[in-house]
Amino acid sequence: MSHESEEGGQGHHLPAVEDWPRGFGEASWWPFITAIGAAVIYVGVGLFVLSRGDGALVPALYGPAAAIAGVGVFLIGLYGWVYHAFVKAFWDGAGGGNSLRFAMLLFLGSEIATFGAGFVYYFFIRADAWSELPELVVSGNIFGSLVIINTALLIISSFTLHYAHVALVNDDRRRFIGLLGVTLVLGSVFLGGQIYEYYEFIVHEGFTITQGAYASAFYGLTGLHGLHVSLGAVLLAILFVRGLFGQYDSSRHTSVSTVSMYWHFVDVVWVFMVVVLYVGAVVG
Repeated sequence: MSHESEEGGQGHHLPAVEDWPRGFGEASWWPFITAIGAAVIYVGVGLFVLSRGDGALVPALYGPAAAIAGVGVFLIGLYGWVYHAFVKAFWDGAGGGNSLRFAMLLFLGSEIATFGAGFVYYFFIRADAWSELPELVVSGNIFGSLVIINTALLIISSFTLHYAHVALVNDDRRRFIGLLGVTLVLGSVFLGGQIYEYYEFIVHEGFTITQGAYASAFYGLTGLHGLHVSLGAVLLAILFVRGLFGQYDSSRHTSVSTVSMYWHFVDVVWVFMVVVLYVGAVVG
């Protein structure tokens, strides 16, 4: 369905326009689509693990196929969700900035619980199954220059995004767009670096997710973080495109605020991950 904004005359595709359930405003099924996509990604990872080894329980293609399908559904749901909650609301002049920021805080709280569960698993195996450390970790080669460079890139991206937001609040749109673009590039390079690291570990070092308890924790946590950075990069790209089309100013920048909160969160998680997974494994 489409909707014409009375103020801007912009066409919008709305996933749900009826007041259902009654009394709760405009309903939307996009968050559920996004959640289903994310769940299917986890199912794909589980199927991939079950397909490994001599006693494989499922065919090898099931895991990657499910993961790819999950990513597709997740991105479609994310697009609809962001468009419905932010783009359409922007053109309609809708408010709700404080409530959306609070919603992001609640979401980040759930993310802390998600990563916290992963780290709890890691600390349990750290105490009980540490004898299974792969040679890559025993030799200290797991912590190299690529990890340092990637960490520096992600930390710098937090600063560039922060000052992009500051520039927007000061009505310096050119600086805002420029720094936002730099942030997007830095995040993309970080993802490329992580993919290259996986390639080196798996192809050249033989360090796969099946190489013991540490490997499962390492790939589980770094993969989960990589998924979150990928999501952040998609959100940054949406901000960048919307900024190029003239959206956002000193009085309307809720999307920039919430995405900034998310991006700073994944940066902090990565620093903690480097200390625990990389440095801690080598010196522990």
